[in-house]
Amino acid sequence: MNLFYTSSIILFFLSFFMGFLVYLKDKKNKLNRLWFIFSIFVATWSMLLYLVSSAQNELDAEKWQYALDISALGIPVAYFYFITNFLSLKVKRVTSIIIFGATLDLIFFSTTTLFKVGVIKKFAFFWVDTGPYYFIFPFFFLSLIFCAIALLVIEYRKKINSIERKKQIKYQLIAGAIGFSGGVVNFLPQLFDVFPFGSHIILVYTSIVSYMIFKYRLFNVRLILVEIAIFLLNLFLFLNIFTSYAKVDFILNVSVSVTVFILSTLLLRGIYRDINDREKIAVLAQNMSIANDRLRTMEEQKTEFVSIASHQLRTPLTVIKGYASMILEGTFGATSPTVREAVENLYKSSEKIVVLVEDLLTVSRIEQGRMALVFEKVNLVNFLQDVFSEIITETREAGIDIAFNVEGNKQFFVSIDPGKFKQALRHILDNAIKYTPGGGRIRVSISRENLSEKARIAISDTGIGMSPEQLKSIFESFNLRAEMNNSKSTKVNSKDDDNAEQELERSPIAKNNTMGIGLYIAEEIIDAHNGNLRIESAGTGTGTTVIVDIPCV
Repeated sequence: MNLFYTSSIILFFLSFFMGFLVYLKDKKNKLNRLWFIFSIFVATWSMLLYLVSSAQNELDAEKWQYALDISALGIPVAYFYFITNFLSLKVKRVTSIIIFGATLDLIFFSTTTLFKVGVIKKFAFFWVDTGPYYFIFPFFFLSLIFCAIALLVIEYRKKINSIERKKQIKYQLIAGAIGFSGGVVNFLPQLFDVFPFGSHIILVYTSIVSYMIFKYRLFNVRLILVEIAIFLLNLFLFLNIFTSYAKVDFILNVSVSVTVFILSTLLLRGIYRDINDREKIAVLAQNMSIANDRLRTMEEQKTEFVSIASHQLRTPLTVIKGYASMILEGTFGATSPTVREAVENLYKSSEKIVVLVEDLLTVSRIEQGRMALVFEKVNLVNFLQDVFSEIITETREAGIDIAFNVEGNKQFFVSIDPGKFKQALRHILDNAIKYTPGGGRIRVSISRENLSEKARIAISDTGIGMSPEQLKSIFESFNLRAEMNNSKSTKVNSKDDDNAEQELERSPIAKNNTMGIGLYIAEEIIDAHNGNLRIESAGTGTGTTVIVDIPCV
């Protein structure tokens, strides 16, 4: 057997098994099916080429040559449709009609003497003896191949984000150009005295596509190499049974073959299971990524909604508060004590809602990264005394003893945004007032933190205190109300939701409808001032100390 015969046989087995294994991996995938069809045409062509060239007489050679021409006509057609599907291109119906019509005409034409006269002895084996219009066949063949390769070139020159996809197209282009140049070579002996070494070159095409399968997952095939090795090993052991000369050898060979077959099956099953698990994990990771993107979008939409809604609430609240203030000042005339009390409650409630709306807007700006600060050099002692004077009346009404102390009567100068920093301190002080019962104490002090040269503001109270769990999550927005909901849900059944909600509304934490955003805002504002805020508490019922450190200037 010479090299020409050998290359034809190798091409047959390689094309068939590569196509068949790809098809088995995903029978429903159109690309896999088209590759299998193309591989069958190539394998059939290579086997028939071997049968023609190795025929012992002219009659057998001519018989195989007819079949060879028909299979050769299917190669460019299958390749064209494989490439268009690979590139996700849709072939127009008119184009398909023209291609298949021309193919059928050429199949009929190949049986006439206009196409070929017969076969002749050439290069020590039989070869086709062409007729006067044989050139139509290579023209049809090369036209389809050229169109397919041109589509690959056009797609490769486009901007493709996926590097892996780019390499798939690149190697398919190289493989097609090299492989089908071999097909062209096989047309040359009909015209010139050139040896038909096209089969050797087509082997290069199959090898490159195989490399693409392994390296760049052209068909999503991950086990082809392992399966081929296992198949060849089992085939060798099975054939080895028939070479046994003695009974002992026969039994041994059968035992080894059966054992290896069982172990191979178990190995493949394990690999399949592992791949399925990995694919499931990959799908879950992809789903999680999509879900995260959706959550991020929803979070942005929520923030935008809060911002818009808060802005819309500002105007009517300002009007309500303004008219209530005018009624209390007597602008519209004298009012009875009952009406005055109702209007005072209206004014206080609207004032709290205005503060809440401002907090929501602040949260919206924080989450959107739009919180602007205008820094000024401020005497911190004077600044705190002004804030302190604003809450004196409120603490007295609540029956809380409050005191302000400065270490050594020193002066502390800091660079702050007065409006924002005051908002942060008011949230801390408001919390201390809200959660400290009548008869309790609140102490505000300023001192110098020696190690970091920062001014330290400490606000201590004898209020309800905080549990370790609350301390861990206290700075999360809206967490206080959520924590109350969680604690209540562990104590009541779902049927008592209304009662639980009423109890929550009456609880100290829910009082004044703070919703837990105060400390979250305070922490973000202080952090924007390059300061830090921390909370200390020995537990529930032991009071709380909030410490704010801010750099001095």
